[in-house]
Order: sequence, then C-alpha cells, then structure tokens
Amino acid sequence: MLRFTSLGSGSSGNATLIEARPRDGAQATRVLVDCGLAPRQLASRLAARGLLVTDIDAVFVTHEHSDHVGGVLALQRRHGMPVWASAGTWSRATAKADPAPTCHIASSGQAIVVGTLTLLPFEVPHDAVEPLQLTLSDGRHRIGILTDIGEPTEAVAEALQGCHALLLETNHDPALLAASGYPVWLKRRIAGNRGHLANSQSAELLDTCRHDGLRHVVAAHLSRQNNSPALALAALRGALGAAGTRITVADAAVGCGWIEID
Repeated sequence: MLRFTSLGSGSSGNATLIEARPRDGAQATRVLVDCGLAPRQLASRLAARGLLVTDIDAVFVTHEHSDHVGGVLALQRRHGMPVWASAGTWSRATAKADPAPTCHIASSGQAIVVGTLTLLPFEVPHDAVEPLQLTLSDGRHRIGILTDIGEPTEAVAEALQGCHALLLETNHDPALLAASGYPVWLKRRIAGNRGHLANSQSAELLDTCRHDGLRHVVAAHLSRQNNSPALALAALRGALGAAGTRITVADAAVGCGWIEID
C-alpha cells in the first residue's frame, strides 16, 4: 500500500510524508520530502498521524528555501537519518553550518532507492540554486510531488505522466496577487517563470497529466493572501472535468490527512 500526507504546506513550512507498506506485512518505508518545520512542530504533526520522528527512514530536500529546509539540519543532527539533495541545494542550505553536515547527492533523472520506495528527481524552473522535485513509487503506484515551480514546462509534464496521485502547487490567483499589498518586486518574483504557479497554470499542467488512473490531487502551497481554497478547487476541477479524481486542499498549518492509493 502506498499512502502520503502533507504535514504542512505554504510559506510557514512544507513537509510531505510518503509511506510504502508491502503486502506481506514487512516493515514500512517512510520518506519525508522537505522539512520546513521546527522539531516540535514536526513531532507534533507526526504524532497526530500515529508516528514518531524516528519512524522516518530518509529525507529528500527539493531546494534550499527556508520553508522547505528550515528543520532538516536539526532533524539530521538529532536522529542521523540520511538526507538526499542536489549539490547546489545542499551547498546553499549548509553554507553557515559548522561543521557542514554531509548528504547523499541527488541528480535529475537518477533513481534513488530507499527501502521499497524508488525516488526519481527531476529539474524544475524555480529561483533556487539547483531545485529538484520528484516522483515516488512502490513499484505498483506512483506519486508526484511538485511544490515550487515557476511555469509548467513540457519536461515537468513528462516527468509527472502516469502518476496515481499528485501533490501540485496552486499558489496564487493573478488578480488577487496584482491587488495585494505586496511590493512590486515580490509580485514580479511570484508571477515570474521561476516563481510560483498560478491556479490557471496548475490547471494547465493537470490537464496534461490526467488519465484514468489518476485518483488523487492535492492542491498545495496556497498563498494565504493571494489565493483561496475555493479558487484553487475551481481551477483544478475545471481541468479534470467529469473525471472521478478526488481533490484535497492542503492547509498551511496542518496539511492534510493520510491519502491512500489502493
């Protein structure tokens, strides 16, 4: 069985946990994608899902922005769990660490095996040093994680083909962003091709990835000021049409509960 849960999704901290549990009852494999949560936050949100921090087998870091990597070094130091990240991401994330911790270097297109999970990172356009997003598979089902990206490129769409579940950034509504009190430079950054996806862009990407086997979509990384769950849902529903795919909105503070892919 493959299942996943968002522990938090937004500028206040991102973390997604993926769990693969073999049918024969063997030990589960759990990979945490990003950890922008403080240690107590992480422990509390895991406990709400029946888990301990020590139940995590590995961490994958998508990029060095604090809302994705802020809690990773503390997690690694306290528990010694393996971390994967691109060379650029890890160099920037540990620039002020003394001594600098080590990690396993991840590269686009090179598979990573953690227990019964296979991770496949891919490049994305985002204003970070060497950002990677990824898919995860237990051999039967596949989950795509896409939290920070400026535009829905063909390469990204190709990387997400055949997924049975997607955690997909739906960051902002262009009209709300334009009318917000954000400074002009920040509006341009968010709306730029290395910033974050607008709802319409997320819908465009979803339209290219939909198929009969796509069972779950989680709308993630919503801006509290420049988006709303209703707007994100409407955009994604428009892309899916009458398909039976279930859409969930991840809350910034608590994420979402377990989603199982059967």
